[in-house]
Amino acid sequence: MSTPPLAGGAAGPTALRPLVGTVLDALHDGAADRIGPLPPGGPQAVAARVRTTAHPVLPDSGTGAEEALRTLVHTLTEGAADPADPRCAAHLHCPPLAVAAAADLAASALNPSMDSWDQAPAASELEALVTRAIAAEIYPAGEALITTGGSESNQLALLLARERHGAVRIVCGANAHHSLHRAAWLLGLPEPLTVPSPSGVIDLAALDEALTATHGPVLVAATAGTTDAGLIDPLPEIADLCERHGAELHIDAAYGGPLLFSDLHRPLLTGLERADSVTLDLHKLGWQPVAAGILAVPGPAALDALTHQADYLNADDDTEAGLPDLLGRSLRTTRRPDVFKIAVTFRALGRSGLAALVDRTCAIAAELAGLVEAHPGLELYDRPTISTVLFRPTGADDATVAAIRRTLLTGGHAVLGRARADDRLWLKATLLNPHATTGDLEALLKLLEGSTPR
Repeated sequence: MSTPPLAGGAAGPTALRPLVGTVLDALHDGAADRIGPLPPGGPQAVAARVRTTAHPVLPDSGTGAEEALRTLVHTLTEGAADPADPRCAAHLHCPPLAVAAAADLAASALNPSMDSWDQAPAASELEALVTRAIAAEIYPAGEALITTGGSESNQLALLLARERHGAVRIVCGANAHHSLHRAAWLLGLPEPLTVPSPSGVIDLAALDEALTATHGPVLVAATAGTTDAGLIDPLPEIADLCERHGAELHIDAAYGGPLLFSDLHRPLLTGLERADSVTLDLHKLGWQPVAAGILAVPGPAALDALTHQADYLNADDDTEAGLPDLLGRSLRTTRRPDVFKIAVTFRALGRSGLAALVDRTCAIAAELAGLVEAHPGLELYDRPTISTVLFRPTGADDATVAAIRRTLLTGGHAVLGRARADDRLWLKATLLNPHATTGDLEALLKLLEGSTPR
């Protein structure tokens, strides 16, 4: 058997071209065979199909690149939950832009590793440029790091606070993302003090009381775009309380951060610039393939605690000679150039193009909320702040709501999430598809009608 071709080098594109064609055909055919937003039958049926197709996982003799790609890409696609389908709206799981996915192909083919300059000469400079541009959306002289997503960004924020202050106490709302509690555990910090969020956002009086009673260094973690309802904590007022009590402030804007690109919606994030660190994710309301997380800070000095030295990657004499030191830009060593797809997207769409996507997506969510309000058999939790809509059949109990969601899932008809608010269970539509139409929204509600017991 001849040695398989490589993706890089002068001959790489020639080797890739027919394989890309095979992949595209398999993506098309797999989606057509799936029909809906996810495969029908539930976990056991999907697992059985995958086991049958993928067996044997490691054959004695390979089947060749074309057959392997055609078979397994088709299997993956047919068995996917496709966020490009308007009926797939359960999670902060966006349909990636074609231009971003194409950029990711180039990054995979070239395979830069972002742990030393001599593995990623152009990519390292591009990362520096793009991260500073993103940070400048928040801070006048800001800096930012690329992460795998909100969980890693939040963990980094807590780590930086710990390195500044020691055993800092985290204070967050009951609406905060679970990664904050996990990060505190991983970092050996005290269990975060949780403040009530009875209306879905931090209760300011309760926060003031908690800060008054808490001694020692404190980091308040606020949220701009909660996972359950897409709500935004009262950021200016929280920043005022932090200033009054001498506490630091981290804002988890993994969901809501890209509202910065929109003149219409940017005011929702007033107060973001007062935080000591900010989490953003562009694989949510930024339409990037996973992963595209960011941690922004007011300036480079805030990242000094991440400085690390490994002689084979950033020897002192190399750094003194002018080779950029990349090890302090992540807790990871080997990492992909995830910044590249972001750079391509920014250049392709510009601020106005990104703003149009944000505005269109938020408008679609408002439209769905209007349809729910007008529907005699449905109840709306509240008008959406960003693009999350909570609703439920009027008069249904929680068990019925949960059963409806599972019926839609196992039938392959729709992917809706679940969220608890006002001590009741709601169906959750997290709308991130800017191509969704009024007809798509009406069809989604029609499916719900058919799944509701009478």
